Amino acid sequence: MLKGKASQYYLALKSKDARFDGRFFVGVKSTGIYCRPVCRAKKPKEENCTFFETAAEAEQAGFRPCLQCRPELAPGLAPVDSTAVLAQKAARILEENCSEIENLQELAELLGCSDRHLRRAFATEYNVSPVQYMQTCRLLLAKSLLTDTGLSVLDAAMAAGFGSLRRFNDLFLKQYHLSPTQLRKQATTEKNQFRDTITLKLGYRPPYIWKQILDFLSQRAIQGVEKVEDGEYYRTVRHVNKDKKIVCGWIKVGNIESKNALSLTVSASLLSVLPQVLSKVKRLFDLYCEPQTVYETLEIMNDIKENLCMLGIRLPGCFDDFELCVRAVLGQQITVKAATTLAGRFVKTFGEPIETQIEGLCYTFPAPESLLELKGEINEHLGPLGIISTRAKTILELARLFNVQKTELAMTLNPEEEIKILTEIPGIGQWTAQYIAMRACGWADAFLETDHGVKKALAPRTQKEILELAESWRPFRAYAVMNLWNSLD
Repeated sequence: MLKGKASQYYLALKSKDARFDGRFFVGVKSTGIYCRPVCRAKKPKEENCTFFETAAEAEQAGFRPCLQCRPELAPGLAPVDSTAVLAQKAARILEENCSEIENLQELAELLGCSDRHLRRAFATEYNVSPVQYMQTCRLLLAKSLLTDTGLSVLDAAMAAGFGSLRRFNDLFLKQYHLSPTQLRKQATTEKNQFRDTITLKLGYRPPYIWKQILDFLSQRAIQGVEKVEDGEYYRTVRHVNKDKKIVCGWIKVGNIESKNALSLTVSASLLSVLPQVLSKVKRLFDLYCEPQTVYETLEIMNDIKENLCMLGIRLPGCFDDFELCVRAVLGQQITVKAATTLAGRFVKTFGEPIETQIEGLCYTFPAPESLLELKGEINEHLGPLGIISTRAKTILELARLFNVQKTELAMTLNPEEEIKILTEIPGIGQWTAQYIAMRACGWADAFLETDHGVKKALAPRTQKEILELAESWRPFRAYAVMNLWNSLD
């Protein structure tokens, strides 16, 4: 249970303020149900309320999720400036890989610690064990699929990571006191009929300046892989599932501002890697962001220029680490448009063709191994595309890094260490490494003091003066960079 005065959380509950959404959950003793603080149901009496930090903790205490506010849609907590970075990162990995991680030791090895230490850190931060947390992730994903889609109970259970339908039914009934079929009958949400796609909602904390992140992605969209059209983002997806099989498909992301949620449409071919796709979309669109906290830190930027800092700004992440790294190298010392053109040629030459029935989506981004399998000098293959020799060699070294060392930037606990590793690769300097850390690692404090756009927005200050100024923007200097870039638009 949450520490502190219950009356404080009850006041937050009464306010129904979206800024508290996902920060805590309230269990109502009289009904046995737990809710988000933004739930529109009749306000419970204070003496009937118990407050929890996570949905998993509420479920372990015997509460079942509210069918009206749907706790599975609550935005997550940002790990920025946390004293429990290990537990926060473990939680992210469990959310993304709830269908693949089989035991705690496997997770501990990913994080470079012992399973005993991980259990202790997780219990301190979340008051539940990692296994219990993963169980709730699976149950809530299955619940969302049953509520919002026309997937069969079996398909929903498998997509959420349950290896056995019987095990799923038993656990669902035990936790929620009704069967999956009964839940589907009670759910009032209009389901999208399952044919070739499913559509889910992913919550965020408002405000969300959707146009700015969409413009950012549109300007950098790689032809054949991504596109922005009619206020929605499309892209192809290539992923290796737990059986080591390659699965390909596509996604579409839109904004439902009235519900403080993104709408995510996923092709049926990606069901076996659905948790991974959901997590990648959350990173790409920065759904863990707490905009009020960011704004309170960066509001002083408005002393430089009126409305330089906007409430609701987001830090664009990435969907594929290797893709982002290649795109960053191609963008060195040239315009965004020129880099996007080079990336399009790269994809057309080495990408895997895919049939999506969506105009403009026809390739998946090349995997690292596809470059390592090329015969002869890398310059012979990339040179004709207009990619200079030094960048071609850098891209090949990145392919080795991802293929041989199995680098996963999104899982790193130490972005500064990743920057050090990246800068050891010939052709990668501080700008490129910081940019990669900013988007692939989701490092909110990355800063690009040598960036042309940053220097232009802060002219006539020197580089030293820019760095000194940016000290007051910690730990959200990457969001400050986005504000500076947006000011130029």
